[in-house]
Amino acid sequence: MDPQGRLMDLMAAATNGNGPHTADVSRATSPGAGDGREAGVRDGRERGRTRPRTFPYTAYLPYEVESEATRQRDLDEIVKHLYVAVEAGDFAPGVVHWTRELRAWLGLKFDPPKATRMRLVRLYYQMSLAPGIDPVVAERFASMFMLLTKKKHYLWPVKDLVLDWRPLFKELKLFVLPQESGMVHTTNVKRNIRSLTKLAAFAQLYLDPREIPAMFAEFMPYFTTSFTEGAYVVAGLLNLLMPTMPAPPELEDLQPQHYLPTFFHMWALVNRSRTFDVLFVDLFSRLARDSLGAEHIPFSANGIFTEDQSSQIFTAILRLLDIPVGQATSPYSATVDLSAGLAVLLERDQRRHPVAHHIARWVVLCLSPACLESQHSVLAKLEGLIQAVETFFHPSNSGAWTKTLAQLVYYLADFFVMRWNRERSGELEAPDERKLNEPLRRRFVLCLREVSFMGIYAKSGTAMNFSLSTLQSLAYLEPTLILPGALQRIYPSMQGLVEVHRTTSSLRSLQVLSRIMVRTPGFRCHVTTLLGLALPGIDANDLDKTLHSLSFIQSVCYNIPLHDMTKGREDVQGSSLAEQWISAEVERMEREGAGVRLDYANTLSEQDEAMILRSSTASIGEFLISLLGRVFTLLENLPDASRVRSGSPEENVVNTLPATFTPLLSALSPELYDMALNKIADFVANHVIHQARDAMAFICNALCKIDSRKAHKRLVPMLILAIRTEIDENGAASTRTTGSDVLPRDRGLVWNISMLSMCVVHVGESVLDYKDELFEIAVYMQKRCRGVPTVHVSNFIHHLLLNLTVTYTVDYSIYEPDVVARGIQIEDWGHSPKASDLTINWHVPKRAEIEFAVKLFQSQAESALAQLASLTSSSSPVKRDGTGKEWSDEMSRSLVLLRLILSGVSVLFDPRAYAAEMSKSDGANGDVEMSGTNGHAHGEDDVEEMDPLLGDPEDEEAKPTFPYPAGYLLQPGDPLYAVMHDLRVKTGELLHHVHEFLTEKQEDDVSCFNSLYTVYRSWFLDVGIERSAQVLDRVTRLLAADVHPYKFSGLRKDYPRPLLLRRANVYHLQRLRHNAVARKKSALDQKLLLDLAESSVSLYTDIRRNAQSAAESAIKVIIGAKPLLIPHLLAALERALETNDFPRIKGAMYSLLFGSLAKTVGKDWRFTPSLIRSFIAISTVDKPSLQTLATGATYQVMDYGRPLDRLVLLDKDTVQALAPSESVDGRVAKKRDMLKKKRSKVEARKAALAIELVELARKSHWKKASRTATIVINLGMRFDTIASAEMVDLVTMGTIDSHPGLRGLYSGALVALCSLVEIRAYCEHSYENYLLDKQVVHAKVQVPTKREDPSWTQEFLAAFAQPTTEYHVDHDYPGWLIWDKTMPAYLANPKKGVQYDEAEQRVRTQIGTLLTKDWFTTLFNYLKQEPRDAGSDRFRMASVMMLVNAFVLILDGLTAATFDEVKVIVEIVYADGSDKHQHRATAEILGALLTAVTDESIEKRNEVWDYAWPILRAVFEDGLTPENSAYWTTFLHLILQGKDPRRSWPVIEWLSNFRLDMTSNAAFKESSKIQLLQQCVVDSGWHFQLEKPILEDFLAHLDHPYKGVREAMGHTLGAIYRTRYHESYKDLEELFSAQKQVSSVGSRPYKPTEEFSETIHDVFRRLKQWRHERAPGQQTPSSYTSGSKTVLLWLDSTLTSHECTQLLQFFPDVFMEELLHMMDIKEDPELQSLAYHVFRHLPNVPHRAGEEHDFIRALIRIGSSSPLWHQRLRVLINMQVIYFRHLFLISREEQKALFHCVSDMLKDAQLEVRLGAATTLSGMIRCSPVSLRVDVVESLKQDFSKMLRETPMPKRTGGGTPTVEHTNIVNTRHAAVLGLGALVQAFPYMSPPPAWLPEILATLAVKAAGDPGTVGKSVKTILSDFKKTRQDTWHVDVKVFTSEQLEDLEGVLWKSYFA
Repeated sequence: MDPQGRLMDLMAAATNGNGPHTADVSRATSPGAGDGREAGVRDGRERGRTRPRTFPYTAYLPYEVESEATRQRDLDEIVKHLYVAVEAGDFAPGVVHWTRELRAWLGLKFDPPKATRMRLVRLYYQMSLAPGIDPVVAERFASMFMLLTKKKHYLWPVKDLVLDWRPLFKELKLFVLPQESGMVHTTNVKRNIRSLTKLAAFAQLYLDPREIPAMFAEFMPYFTTSFTEGAYVVAGLLNLLMPTMPAPPELEDLQPQHYLPTFFHMWALVNRSRTFDVLFVDLFSRLARDSLGAEHIPFSANGIFTEDQSSQIFTAILRLLDIPVGQATSPYSATVDLSAGLAVLLERDQRRHPVAHHIARWVVLCLSPACLESQHSVLAKLEGLIQAVETFFHPSNSGAWTKTLAQLVYYLADFFVMRWNRERSGELEAPDERKLNEPLRRRFVLCLREVSFMGIYAKSGTAMNFSLSTLQSLAYLEPTLILPGALQRIYPSMQGLVEVHRTTSSLRSLQVLSRIMVRTPGFRCHVTTLLGLALPGIDANDLDKTLHSLSFIQSVCYNIPLHDMTKGREDVQGSSLAEQWISAEVERMEREGAGVRLDYANTLSEQDEAMILRSSTASIGEFLISLLGRVFTLLENLPDASRVRSGSPEENVVNTLPATFTPLLSALSPELYDMALNKIADFVANHVIHQARDAMAFICNALCKIDSRKAHKRLVPMLILAIRTEIDENGAASTRTTGSDVLPRDRGLVWNISMLSMCVVHVGESVLDYKDELFEIAVYMQKRCRGVPTVHVSNFIHHLLLNLTVTYTVDYSIYEPDVVARGIQIEDWGHSPKASDLTINWHVPKRAEIEFAVKLFQSQAESALAQLASLTSSSSPVKRDGTGKEWSDEMSRSLVLLRLILSGVSVLFDPRAYAAEMSKSDGANGDVEMSGTNGHAHGEDDVEEMDPLLGDPEDEEAKPTFPYPAGYLLQPGDPLYAVMHDLRVKTGELLHHVHEFLTEKQEDDVSCFNSLYTVYRSWFLDVGIERSAQVLDRVTRLLAADVHPYKFSGLRKDYPRPLLLRRANVYHLQRLRHNAVARKKSALDQKLLLDLAESSVSLYTDIRRNAQSAAESAIKVIIGAKPLLIPHLLAALERALETNDFPRIKGAMYSLLFGSLAKTVGKDWRFTPSLIRSFIAISTVDKPSLQTLATGATYQVMDYGRPLDRLVLLDKDTVQALAPSESVDGRVAKKRDMLKKKRSKVEARKAALAIELVELARKSHWKKASRTATIVINLGMRFDTIASAEMVDLVTMGTIDSHPGLRGLYSGALVALCSLVEIRAYCEHSYENYLLDKQVVHAKVQVPTKREDPSWTQEFLAAFAQPTTEYHVDHDYPGWLIWDKTMPAYLANPKKGVQYDEAEQRVRTQIGTLLTKDWFTTLFNYLKQEPRDAGSDRFRMASVMMLVNAFVLILDGLTAATFDEVKVIVEIVYADGSDKHQHRATAEILGALLTAVTDESIEKRNEVWDYAWPILRAVFEDGLTPENSAYWTTFLHLILQGKDPRRSWPVIEWLSNFRLDMTSNAAFKESSKIQLLQQCVVDSGWHFQLEKPILEDFLAHLDHPYKGVREAMGHTLGAIYRTRYHESYKDLEELFSAQKQVSSVGSRPYKPTEEFSETIHDVFRRLKQWRHERAPGQQTPSSYTSGSKTVLLWLDSTLTSHECTQLLQFFPDVFMEELLHMMDIKEDPELQSLAYHVFRHLPNVPHRAGEEHDFIRALIRIGSSSPLWHQRLRVLINMQVIYFRHLFLISREEQKALFHCVSDMLKDAQLEVRLGAATTLSGMIRCSPVSLRVDVVESLKQDFSKMLRETPMPKRTGGGTPTVEHTNIVNTRHAAVLGLGALVQAFPYMSPPPAWLPEILATLAVKAAGDPGTVGKSVKTILSDFKKTRQDTWHVDVKVFTSEQLEDLEGVLWKSYFA
């Protein structure tokens, strides 16, 4: 069946997939408006979204907008064009262009109907994965697909849309299962794997859950840990592709608990792997998310998981957090994840999807009220987890874990808020009994509260940001639980009682909490006091603190009105009431400490609260005065900010001031506003502070924005007067100045101009009151000013014009007008209107304003133009004498003014005018015009050269987009319209004149050129919107930053009103920007563009750069600019190359290859050949910087040679679904023909160029040749013709070129050429098969498996021990986990080889004739040359790949040299084998030879093996040395890896027959053979079946005397046992049911066999025996020490690997004691450290619940009864680790037993053990859950205190040694002291300390501090450590102690000064 048909069937199956299960789709995180379902039925077809928009964008615009019908009509038009382009196969530029249009249409917040959206999604999904499409283009389609499916409320997953997973899997398979998809073709560019994984993330929601069995059947057979990559690939694919949406209830086997046990089993198959932990937590968290709403999936206190499953997951979470425990090593082993191989490509981007995000999602989506009842719920475990790692949140305890922990808590709170909000709004539909409720919320917040408070003081900025956001989310959920603690911490730090960094954190906390505080009764009474306390933070000496103080004030002003609420009320007078109340509250907080409860809801009546609140507002006036005073002082002391955008703190402050003042001033009551206005106006009038100029100007701007009439009346006349005074009386700006600094005498003028210019921008129409004064002062300043101030003058005019002509919002109030009108009440605090009911006050320019603007523009423009004209005339008023800069200054000044006024009135220029004007004047269509304007053909004159068909039709495509009304103010008939547009044309003409003049007369006048090109830029860009200033981007960025603090997951646009208004303003700008599209070019545009082209290759760097950037901007907006510029730049490049003019070469290169022309030049084959020729010519230019440039562009130029897309396979139905109602077949056919013609012409051009370049490469110098070669390889190879004879010749002979660089290039090309031949033959010479990846590998067969037969697996494996077989099984995975029906295999004796057609045979024969004896001799000599650098001295795969192709030709008898001749040459190469380079060459040659016969007939294979094997055997037996063994190991890897071991039987058999020779003293020979054997085992995996005799031999000689041999043996033993394990279930069903029956977490893999257990027991019995035989203190090696090391290496290699759990059952009784004995052998430090290393692995090996029972018992046994104190000490390490790692799996009894054991060990006779036990005890207490912690602490405290009391210190009698009894008493007292100390040290950071702690400290101080010796010393250490860790919080902690306790401590802790 043809592929097209197959695809259609597949797609039909997928599209009809939405059958019966439509009603029960989970909307877990898919929002659903209340009427989602009914509405869906009623008008879901028509409506584009299931939930109405929160923000009615178009309703708020101040002008008439288009109708919905118009929008939909435009959409249909876009879709129609899209359809035509797809049908015609015009993907780039056609489909790409219409995709851009569609994106723009969607960007305006329009919604396509649901049906259209679904069709588009399917089409883009297909196009992004279609075979044959250019990957770059496919990425654009993928990003469009993501845009269309971004929000789930457009399309219900599965109900509306189902996508097919197979095309996506097929693309992923190319990356991760390459052996499956046949040969990988080198010249075919693959897609970017990152974009595929992103695509999968979006598509996953829409994959059909009923496809899960098909996915399992497809992925699961690949699972194998014998070659670990398989396991990683399967897990990665499941995570990317498995749909987690709930399947219909009637399908039993698709419910999660059916397959989860198997997943847990697979997880257990790869232990100690971080990647696996991340993958499964990610997968389970999505499963939890999507199953939440499905009622048919059982849900308990552990969500949809069972208790065992959730304990397993929590244990993994604990591992993932990377918390260090005692002296333990990491729970992960680096070696395991290294073997993930290609599966690394499937991982999600860790930065975008941090693991904390998956963990939090899993936890929060498993929560439900059921958690409150159960002791073992997810919530209880979360509390346990947070309590266990609590101390790691403390700022003093930071490390690698800090960020992850902060992230985890942040995501937990964030997901909880999101779920809470969405459940409340009905977006998330979950059954009622699963919905979060208040008690659950309360417990959740309490669980995270403490750690969040610790986190806000973190040292790392990232962690602090996360913690602050967490605090905000928690306060949002439970204000009464968070705010008291926050205030209790904030007050002291704001009053300056603690360290500075705490003040900063407090300010930042206030900023995030302010809104919640304002909205919570009682707490809001604190707000004004806190505002006052924040004022000292505004301080020029600490700019960071200043920033945070300002941000806090800003956030308060967005939420409360700054009105004095006591006015006109009898009941409240002044602020005294509030002050008394606040001081009482602060005192209370201080008294009660951190546990303070402020329950205002119940303790404060509403009336009292209102009175206190009113009273608190009485002091706002004082606050304002003091704030302004602070800000003025700050501005007076600001350091000089460097003018550039540097991100310095000064600059941040200057940017934050206006952001704070706008909301501040708008929140003031009218009388307070007047006060602020007067203060600020006085300051402006009486000061000139140069470095604070911008900040002050912004503040004035804020004043004028809020109430422009009042502010202008106060400011404008004053400023105008000041300006005149400065100019007339102080002579400011009277002379030109050099440099950019403002002279002191000009500073006053500049200060006043800056204030004025900011007073007249974006302030509305009130400027008209002063229009004459403003007009006059503008003219006056232009006339009188010189030097730097003129820029500020032009800027003032620019601002004034913007203010008059732009539409913007002028409304900054936090309340709606009706609220303000009725008077602001207390109830309005913190209230903000809904996004859907705003009334917005817009400034829409009135006629008077436009007239004034035109008048101002006209007067200024005409004077500037006149000035320019006179300066460039022969009678210039200023002389151009080349010495003074006067002329340049004048010139630049006029140009700057022109630029600013042009962009100031940009909204009055009509972007459509130019398009209309063009079509009138030309009358011709774009195509003709294009070929016309391209002017003269350079080089040849033939017509062909300029054939438009070769061109890149991108430009004609760019038809004007669909304009939408955006409030354009003028109409074409209007006289003002004519004035504006005439002036613009005049300006353009004059600019051209200036350019000509400068080029001719002043070509080195850089500053003039720079000003000129910035005007050019504005002239092109600023039409319809001020594009050159990037207004839209700036405004959008600022808005995003301001709304950030108000975003809560699950809430939509709950922002303060001013921010909502700014959103409307941004939307208006988006519409403007949408309309300002590319326009046709006029004759004037053309002139100016050519000017830019000329200057882009100027001699002067600065001029070039500016011209290039202006040209870049112009290209974006002028249609047809590219084909106009390219010929000129190319001609310039050619001229420059002839004259070696470096600067111009550089200019042309930058313009052509490093900008937006690069793509066009490559597509437009009228120009490409000459560009490529020039590019190659550059390689000989002798200038390093040019060579670096060229190297950078090489890939770009190579890309030009790629063949055009000839065939893209798409599914017909998907495309047809978009077909418009009217027929467009004619258009499609016409377009298709044109593309065909174009393709054939371009390809002909490419072929001709390729032949020309081949000639060039042959003759040139190596530099030129290497550049030519890189380009020609892409140009000259094609699927149909393969390559020309000339090229084949060049490449084959180039492989033995004398230049090493060229050799490398050409041999790579030869490989590419041969693999193209091969792949073509495999695809049966058809391009379509090639695209579909259909390959016929002649030897490949599918062998049926006898999976029903129980002995089949044994039979299958036994066959690997026999040399002969019918077929070879090269793949490792068939049958490892499950058997499929068939398995892929390869015939052992294929009868027919690959079938080549004529074209392929031609190339092969031609290569063959060139491969002569000399060719091989030369090549082999190069191979054995010494490499140039040590890095490349290795076995080189590149040489092998190339040689394989040569040998295939020899064996097919096509070459000039015969096999026998080659044998002779090889002998010469190897010679005597004395030199390592001879070995390397021989290994490469033999490797290639053996690879070449892999799929050949038995005769050929035997012939080659008969020749190769004797050489190999000789090398293996005697030739290996430390220098060359690496080459031979790689050689083995090459011939064995991924291949059936029987293919290399002689090698396998010989190595397997290796036996240790105990008499030999050649240690290296022995060990190198074992290493080869190990390589052989690793590469053959579980297929290696000859292990029995080897194991016997090795185990018999464990005590080999040589270290090298022992190491090799240990690793080989590990490798053999690792690959013995396999599961081999007969099919999926059996696997699933077997796992389900065992338990909910599946069965435990890697159970040791009886034989293996026996071996281990036997080995350790022998070790024990040897230990007894060894004489104590023996210095020489013994059987015991040697044997132990071998065993340890074997254990180490197993324990750091994925099958480590295989050894679990031997830990307690077999390993542990023996390891402890080994650590006691002081004479052999190597043995000691190895044993210690292995011993520390034990507790890190994952145990299952209940498995650690024996291990813990053994630890306790050794700890309490071992006679050797070293052993007792060492087991302590493992106790703490096993306790922590398995916190969620160990039973309560075992936890208590461990505690009991450790506290008993405190009484140990050995001091070291006592100290170790104390440390371990405090560590264990610290990481215990609170419930256990409380019991343990209480009982230990009583025991130890009692011990101390009941064993008083006896009096010492006389001298002499102490008696035994005395020693015992001292030990007992020491135990008690250490025990109490452990309790103290278990809570190093808890502030305030627990209530029982002071008593312990006092007991220690009174009872034991006076003891002599260790006891007294320990007490002092404990007490001083306690004080040291509490320096920061002592003011809080001290309150826990009674005065008596403090007195007791005084004497010990803090000695008095005189004591």
